[in-house]
Amino acid sequence: MRIGLVGYGAGGSRFHLPFIQAAEQWQVVGVVTRSAARRELLAREAPGVPAFDTMDELIDAGVDLVVITTPPATRRSLVLRALERGVHVVADKPFAPDADTARELVAAAERAGKVLTVYQNRRWDSDFLTLRQVIDSGELGQLWRANIVLDQNSVRSVELDPNDGLLRDLGAHVVDQAIQALGPVVRVDAHLDWLGSGEQRTDVGFSLGLHHESGTYSSVSGSKLCGREERTLAVYGQRGSYLSRMADVQSDQVKAGLRPATNPEVWGVPDAADWGELRTPSGSRRVAPVAGNHADFYRNLHRALAGNGPLPVTLEQAVHTVEVLDAARASALQGGSILVGR
Repeated sequence: MRIGLVGYGAGGSRFHLPFIQAAEQWQVVGVVTRSAARRELLAREAPGVPAFDTMDELIDAGVDLVVITTPPATRRSLVLRALERGVHVVADKPFAPDADTARELVAAAERAGKVLTVYQNRRWDSDFLTLRQVIDSGELGQLWRANIVLDQNSVRSVELDPNDGLLRDLGAHVVDQAIQALGPVVRVDAHLDWLGSGEQRTDVGFSLGLHHESGTYSSVSGSKLCGREERTLAVYGQRGSYLSRMADVQSDQVKAGLRPATNPEVWGVPDAADWGELRTPSGSRRVAPVAGNHADFYRNLHRALAGNGPLPVTLEQAVHTVEVLDAARASALQGGSILVGR
């Protein structure tokens, strides 16, 4: 199938194109970017792949699907336009600023008879895949609670834009992980860290208490202004606990010049020193990790479009994540618990 990429900033160049290239089922038709510097980068990273000025020009070149990884403020209009043009769409996260807009995009996809899905690539991180394996093994017994932390020392990437904020950015990742691990969320308690004032006030950190339908509880937090890199996945159950603090392996590998297509033997595998630890009454042990690969999102998507499997991220899941983020923002602004979807 033929695929096109709309946007070639850090997201497009680091988190999409290398993984599309590694998914051999896809042919890259082109990339939309007007920046001369980014066109030079594209020529180095994907020789022969043309750059286009607009998404319409890319669609006219003949694509089955477009991946939209432009800034969040532009996402709604581009998704609607792509669906109107009759192509399938992958929207980067957050795929909508609020649940009402999310439902609008779902309705547009249904009218067009096209697939819309969301790039929740952190489901294919090694640490999260390993966590899911530990949970599925049943060794923890009944699950009680979890602690998920995604802190990044990334001051330069913080944009003081009240329409975005870190809750919609990193929060979309860790909330999705909490839901995938523990099930749907029914109630949220939240605190947000703020910078700026008035109409320019922007949330730059978050700490969420998620009450899951299953009866479990998760604490989810993130920051880019904390001056440290911290990834924590900890789950507590009736029979023990599992703790992982693995590095952001795939991002680090891309920054180091490695690629999943050309370095498959080492891709997404953390160092032994970073393996998670499982503790039960029978003792403790390090857990050999599952290799992560964000390219599996694109492989699974291809299979789904060919009628051979489910979508890697369903719209029901994507809308629920946005509903949880809406409830978190309302909780932080109003104080107290907020029911999800109300």
